[in-house]
Amino acid sequence: MAKTAIFRGAVCFAVSIAAVTPSLAGGLERGGYNIDLLFDPSDYVLDSSATFVAPQRKVENARDNPVKSGGPLPASWSTTADDSENYWSTRVGAKAAIGDFGDCMFDYSQPWGADLNPGIWQGSSYNIETKVKSHNYATTCRVKFDLGKGDFSIIGGGFYQELSGYKYRQVLSPTFLTSINVPTSIYNGTGKLDMEGDGWGWRAGLAYEIPEIAFRTSLVYNSAVDVDLTGNVTLTNLPVGLNQISGRVTPVYGNVSMPDSIEWKVQSGIAPGWLAFGSVKWTDWSQIQTIPFCAVGSPTCVAGTQSAINTLDLFYRDGWTISGGIGHKFNEQWSGAVSLTWDRGTSTVIGTQTDTWMVGTQLVYSPNKNLEFKIAGALGLLTSGSSSIGGAPCGPLGARCGDEAGYTFGNDLVAAISTGVKVKF
Repeated sequence: MAKTAIFRGAVCFAVSIAAVTPSLAGGLERGGYNIDLLFDPSDYVLDSSATFVAPQRKVENARDNPVKSGGPLPASWSTTADDSENYWSTRVGAKAAIGDFGDCMFDYSQPWGADLNPGIWQGSSYNIETKVKSHNYATTCRVKFDLGKGDFSIIGGGFYQELSGYKYRQVLSPTFLTSINVPTSIYNGTGKLDMEGDGWGWRAGLAYEIPEIAFRTSLVYNSAVDVDLTGNVTLTNLPVGLNQISGRVTPVYGNVSMPDSIEWKVQSGIAPGWLAFGSVKWTDWSQIQTIPFCAVGSPTCVAGTQSAINTLDLFYRDGWTISGGIGHKFNEQWSGAVSLTWDRGTSTVIGTQTDTWMVGTQLVYSPNKNLEFKIAGALGLLTSGSSSIGGAPCGPLGARCGDEAGYTFGNDLVAAISTGVKVKF
């Protein structure tokens, strides 16, 4: 039993270190999904964490596609921009044991998000500012069975998800508006898309644990979430009459399927007071290429056709995240861990999401058996790349999307810090 207690002191880090390192995964992932709280050995647990992430992505050598903006952008607009903004991600959960039968947990998280704000630059026709937010409310349970030296678990659950966001971009260049005698002091040529929607998902998985050696392995599938989006395209910064929707607010609709994922995790005690842990996750980001938005009442909505009055162009590929680390219990009150995470970038022809490497560390202070305070930090490398001005084909008619601008970016840093509190009884 003493050996088990020593191992469990390190287990808390395999549970908690994930609060930092997944916060800059590919696609639109922020906190992602995490059900580690389900395996906490205490009967009743309350857990909360907040993570602050500061990516330092800078884009440069930007070139505008004048065909998309009616003419060249002003030469005074910079060819460089700070693309990313700092953001917070929060998670709150509660877990309860159901006798010896199993456990259930309830949690709130923010799995998806985006905070891009390059401002006015030579890539403004592609993006001035983009925000995406999400709220996820989940219930997950497991049923346990004795199997050999440990416990075998069947996991299942469901979640409700809300998604919202907006995007500003330069629709028409100020130089073009000036050429047709439109006063740019009144009409600056920008447009806005805002949208929101919700949907449901489910998860299922298996796990096996041997508490005596702090061993646990789990395989969990999270379903896709089909979200019907509604919103508006606002072009009031353009004069009425340039086209059918200029100078107006047009209600629009679209849809997106937030990706399904499969994650395998494993951890094991390797010596008294020492724990090794690792994980591999696949996320189906490639199902999101371009998201068309069409006027309400349009019978079809297809990117690259006249039905689409706006699109969100992403052209993602599947994401892979691999992480591993070591945890150590220093004494009855202090434990620590270190991890290394590699995330394969999801950007293809456009975007800045290249491969990311992150080193994470964490400390847990337990003044007594009922309380834990956690603090974690991570430092990572965002690798270099480029975004093509040519975009990519979209739709059935050979059109191209995402071809508003091109730019390059070098190696950049990302830093993160996370704090949390866990109450057990």
